[in-house]
Amino acid sequence: MSSDSLLPALEAISRDRPDRVLRLRGTVQTSEWEEEALEVLIFRGFSSCTTHPTDFDPDRTVLPDGAALETAELLRGPLNPQREERLIGPLPPEQLIDADHWI
Repeated sequence: MSSDSLLPALEAISRDRPDRVLRLRGTVQTSEWEEEALEVLIFRGFSSCTTHPTDFDPDRTVLPDGAALETAELLRGPLNPQREERLIGPLPPEQLIDADHWI
């Protein structure tokens, strides 16, 4: 499953889980063939890229061109950066397509 089709499926699951935050990590290949770190947070059905600019249009993906999602961590929400509580992960993002894995 491509990253662009994976994101909407994970957003849909997160709408029903306001007590969870999903952190996705990966890389973005730049035009100079270098890799940059990528981080996306999903909470209550919305995605936000914390490492790259996010478009204002909610119908557009938050993933920059050349993005590859590699790992996912399910965190207790709402997120408190001083006291993060990881529930599962890191694991491949595709494993969280099943809502039963959102413990």
